[in-house]
Amino acid sequence: MFVCFLLLQPDDDDGENLLENPNSLSLEFVDDPNFKNKVNYSYTAVQIPTDIYKGSPTILNELNWTQSLERVFIENSREDPSLRWQVFGSATGVTRYYPATKWRAPNKIDLYDVRRRPHDWFLMKTSVIEMLDTLSDDDYVNVARFNEKAYAVVPCFTTLVQANIKNKKIFKEAVMNMQAKGTTDYKTGFQFAFDQLLNETSAPRANCNKMIMMFTDGGEDRAQDIFEKYNWPNKTVRVFTFSVGQHNYDVTPLQWIACANKGYYFEIPSIGAIRINTQEYLDVLGRPMVLAGERAKQVQWTNVYQDALGLGLVITGTMPVFNLTTDGDSKNQLILGVMGVDIALNEIKELTPRYKLGANGYTFAIDPNGYVLLHPNLHLKCKPVTLDFLDAELPDRSKEEIRRQMIDGKAGQRRIRTLVKSVDERYIDEVQRTYIWSPVEGTDYSLGLVLPSYSENHIKANLSDQILQVQCKYQGQANAKPAYLSFFPKRLPVPPEYCKDLELSNNNTEFLLNFIALMEKVTPDSKQCDNFLLHNLILDTGIIKELVDKVWKNKDLNTYGFMAVFAATDGGVTRVFPNKASETWEEDPEPFFASYYRRSLDNKGYMFRAPYQNDTIGILVSTAVDVTIGSRNLKPAGKMQLDVLPIRLSSQDLLCYLIDDGGFLVMSNQKDYLNKIGMFFGEVDATLFYALYNNSFYKRKQSYDYQSVCDPVPSSNTGAAPRGVFVVRVNAYIIFWISAILMHCACACTDVLLVMDIMHMQLIFESLHINNTFKICNWIGLHSAVLLLSKITTIKSHFHSLK
Repeated sequence: MFVCFLLLQPDDDDGENLLENPNSLSLEFVDDPNFKNKVNYSYTAVQIPTDIYKGSPTILNELNWTQSLERVFIENSREDPSLRWQVFGSATGVTRYYPATKWRAPNKIDLYDVRRRPHDWFLMKTSVIEMLDTLSDDDYVNVARFNEKAYAVVPCFTTLVQANIKNKKIFKEAVMNMQAKGTTDYKTGFQFAFDQLLNETSAPRANCNKMIMMFTDGGEDRAQDIFEKYNWPNKTVRVFTFSVGQHNYDVTPLQWIACANKGYYFEIPSIGAIRINTQEYLDVLGRPMVLAGERAKQVQWTNVYQDALGLGLVITGTMPVFNLTTDGDSKNQLILGVMGVDIALNEIKELTPRYKLGANGYTFAIDPNGYVLLHPNLHLKCKPVTLDFLDAELPDRSKEEIRRQMIDGKAGQRRIRTLVKSVDERYIDEVQRTYIWSPVEGTDYSLGLVLPSYSENHIKANLSDQILQVQCKYQGQANAKPAYLSFFPKRLPVPPEYCKDLELSNNNTEFLLNFIALMEKVTPDSKQCDNFLLHNLILDTGIIKELVDKVWKNKDLNTYGFMAVFAATDGGVTRVFPNKASETWEEDPEPFFASYYRRSLDNKGYMFRAPYQNDTIGILVSTAVDVTIGSRNLKPAGKMQLDVLPIRLSSQDLLCYLIDDGGFLVMSNQKDYLNKIGMFFGEVDATLFYALYNNSFYKRKQSYDYQSVCDPVPSSNTGAAPRGVFVVRVNAYIIFWISAILMHCACACTDVLLVMDIMHMQLIFESLHINNTFKICNWIGLHSAVLLLSKITTIKSHFHSLK
C-alpha cells in the first residue's frame, strides 16, 4: 500500500471529548496455565473500545449475530485443545474472543480535554498520527504539509518510506512540531502527492493500492486539472478527503474530489471521531476483496506482538470475513471483520530440539520484513516487538544475503565465519557457523537453523536396559535412597524439560527424588519423557561419576593449587567436587545457558575468567573436551577448574599483568591491583590499555542493543541552576569519567563526544544517537595479552579424558 498524507492549516475552534465506562458480565474464572490467565470455558467475552457507543443499533446488531460464534469457538477448542485465543474482530470495533477472561484495562484513563488546546490544528495532527497507526510494515508512506508550496514534513524523506515503527515515530514527531501558516493551494499539495506516488524509483512496487489522504479545514478549489493530468481516466490512485473540525463552509469540493477519484469523504468534527473515521477508509479498500471471492480468503500472519490478555509474545493467523448477501443493496457486500487464532511463541520454542542442537546451536524465524519471530536474542523489553534479524546478531555481509534470501522465500545453506557475543556480553568470539534456511509452507515466514561444526553430530545412547535395572533394584524399597543421589550437588538441577510430568522443586534433593520416582513408573518407550535426552543424561551421569570416583577422589587438589574442579555436559549435568564448593557456585546451573560453557566450546585451549566481583574467590579456567568417534569430532562436555594461581609480590619495580581476551584483568603481581581483579583493564590502567589497542593486541567491535529501554529522565520542580559548577576546560572536566567509558564503552540515549589526552595522544570516542538503543563496545583480544615485565611461572593443568 502506498499512501501520501496532505495537511492543510486550519482555523481555531472548540470541541469536546466524551468517555464512557464499559460494563462487564460477572463470571466465574479458573486458572489456566496455557493462557497464563483466569478464564471461563463456557462463554465468549466481548470488548468494545471506549470511544464507541455501546447502545447504538449497529453495535447491538453486531453483538447479536456474533453470539453464534460462541458455539463454534467452543467446538473448535474441543477438537483441538492446543488452540489458544480465538478472536473475531469486527469492522465496527467489536472484539469477541474465547475463552472468556477479564479484559486488561489500561493503567490510567486518558483525561485529556481537547478544549484546552487550539482545536482544529490539534485535531488534524492527531488524525494524521492515528492514520499512521493503521499502516503496517508492508506499507509505504510519506507525509507532506502545504500552503502556497508543498514540503515533506521530514526533509530527509524525499520519497515514500516503509511504514515501520522507526519511520512512523519520526513522522509523528515531525507532525506534532508543525506550525500553521500561509494560505491553502490544493493544486500544490496534489502535485507533490502524485509526484511521490507515481515515481517509479521511489519505493518497491507490488501492484498494491495507491492512495492520497487529504486532511483540511476547508477550501473551494477542486484541482481538476491535476487529476486530469495524473489520475484520469484510469484512476489508479484513490483520493480520500477528511474535513477536520466543525465549520459552516461548503464541503462539496471535498466530496467531489473523493468521489471523482474512487475515494471517500469523511468528517472529523471532534476528537472522539478521530479513531473511527480514520479507519473507515479500510472498508472502501475491502470492497474489491469481497468481489474477488475465494481468491481473497487467504490466511495472513502477523508480526510478533505482546498479547493483550497475557499470553506473552504471540503471532496471529487471520482471515477476512465478508458479507456476501445478495438479497439487498450491493453496498452490504463489505468486510465484516477478521477471524484470528493466536499462537504463543513459547509453544513454538518447545517444538524446537534445543538440546539436540547443542549449547551454541539454535533456531530462528523471520517474517517478510526481516523481523525475527524466534531468536535467542529476542527479549520482551519494549513494545512493539520489532527486532530485525541483522540487529539481533552481529551483522556482516553474509548475514545480509541470508536475510535477503529468507525474505524472498528461498532455501539455502552457507557456512560462514562470524562474530558472536557471549551470554554475559563481556566477550566477542570469531566462530564458524553453518546457516540453513527454508520457507515455512503456507506462511510468509522463513525458518533458519544455526549450527557450529561440533554440533553437526551427536552421541545417541540406548540405555533402556539400565532404566529397567534401576527400577528393579529399588522396587519395593519405599525408604531406599539411591547411592548416586548424593552425587548431585546442591543448586545444580537436571533440566526439567526431559519429562512432561516431572514435578519441579527448588530443592535439588527433592527434585531428584521426584525424578527417580518418575523413572520407577515410566517404561523405556514411554512418551512421558524424551528418551533421547533421558538416555544422554544417564550416560553423562555415569561417566562423570566414574571421573569423580576414579580420578578426583584420588587426587589432593591442594597440591595442585586447586580449590575445586568442575565438569559440565550437554546432557545437562554439572558436577562440582568437592561438594562444599557448590555453595559458592555463581554460574548458571544449566550448562547451555552458562557463558563459560559456550565460550569453551567455541575456543581452543583454556579460557580464563576472573570473577565479576572482587569479593568472590578464585579464577575460573575452562576448556572443552574433544571426543573423536571415527572421523567425527564432538564436544559433548566442558571441563573446568576453579583455580587460584600464585602471584609473587616480591617486586614493586616490575609490573606483571595477565589480561584475558576480553581485556579483563586476571592477575597482577602488585598489591594495589589485587582488588581490581576482574575489572576491565581500561579502567585499571587506561594509558597502558590504549597502548595495547594501538599496537593491535586488541581490536574494538562496536554494537548496538536495539532492545534497551532508557530510564525516564527525572523531572525537576525547581528552576534554580546547580551551584558551584565552573568548567575551565572540557578535557579536564571529563577526564575523570574516561576510565568508566573505556570499561563500559556504553552511552545511553545521548549524543556524547568524549575527548581524552593521554601522553600527548588524543583519543576520541563518539557515541551516535539512536532512539532507545545502547551503544556497546567489546574489546576482542587478537590473543590474550600477557605483559611479562618479570618472568612468571605458568601453571599448566592437565585434565583427564572423559572417555
